[in-house]
Amino acid sequence: MLLLIFIIIFMFLPNCICKSLQSTWIPQRVPVVLPQNTEPRPAPHFLSPARLDVTSPCDPECHKRAPQPSYWDLRRLLSYETLHSDGQLTETAVGIYGYNLNSKTSPAYSSGSSGKAEQSHVRRKRQIFGHDGRFSIAGQNFLLKYPFSVAVKLSTGCSGTLVGDRHVLTAAHCVHDGKNYVKGAQKLRPFQWIRAKRTHVPKGWIKGNANDIGMDYDYALLELKKPHKRRHMKLGVSPPAQKLPGHRVHFSGFDNDRPGQLVYRFCRAGEETSDLLYQHCDAQPGASGSGVYARMWDGRRRRWERKVIGVFSGHQWVERQGASQEFNVAVRITPLKYAQICYWIKGNFVDCREG
Repeated sequence: MLLLIFIIIFMFLPNCICKSLQSTWIPQRVPVVLPQNTEPRPAPHFLSPARLDVTSPCDPECHKRAPQPSYWDLRRLLSYETLHSDGQLTETAVGIYGYNLNSKTSPAYSSGSSGKAEQSHVRRKRQIFGHDGRFSIAGQNFLLKYPFSVAVKLSTGCSGTLVGDRHVLTAAHCVHDGKNYVKGAQKLRPFQWIRAKRTHVPKGWIKGNANDIGMDYDYALLELKKPHKRRHMKLGVSPPAQKLPGHRVHFSGFDNDRPGQLVYRFCRAGEETSDLLYQHCDAQPGASGSGVYARMWDGRRRRWERKVIGVFSGHQWVERQGASQEFNVAVRITPLKYAQICYWIKGNFVDCREG
């Protein structure tokens, strides 16, 4: 109990922390991702169960060696499918404007970043790294208090985060296995309250082969049929790990080994690529889809602000020299992904130019 109280105090530290220790949200202009044309697609069959863990043969070094996508590649990857609650499916092509192909990081955060990656922590087929650093959040007073109140459990078994008045951000694999939409995706509900009206999934996740899945685009957005009436968490462009306070990230989700409980954790961010963040947060299946967030100083509003900077994808197992190695992986919200997700939420690009 004392440890939980310490965690709560830590999360709500007063604004008197020394300014020299502050990490700051830096306003930046982001590109524009606009829908161009939408076409109907054959109705999905919803045959596969949801996958609460995903695997990839590509480790951090493999991701860093991958060729930089072209403008046309990015247009294809950021095009998206929309699953409607009546079972109809559409595909939308997008255009990209104001994006610098040569920029591998967020320009506002690029100055002073060493670009050096820390050595990733490696364990054999385990989802808890050493001592279990997770904290169950009990009691309605805490569960209904921000930021814990933004975490929701999806009817497919994953977690999600409230990022708009009627929008939930989650992992794509919670609704689509890379080839087909999963069982329950059409009647998806967060927390049994409100049905999803639409579900957006980027084409970068939909490969046509469920075994050929990369994690870079493992995110999806649910639009609910009516407002949820809770406070939501803002989106933010993911800063480099070196710019995070204490290199630390946080997230809350519904891990399967603690049924009925919301589980909070924080940990040090480790290695990163332009699209993925590798970290050492303890987690179990069911936590995937949780919004990974950071708490930094907002200089314009003169207050501390939490923003979602990624989506927890899960545990990545990689075969290296005959041995299985594990990484915990989150999909980073890059400027392009911010522009896309923000457009899905706002319905216009004017309100999405600053991340």
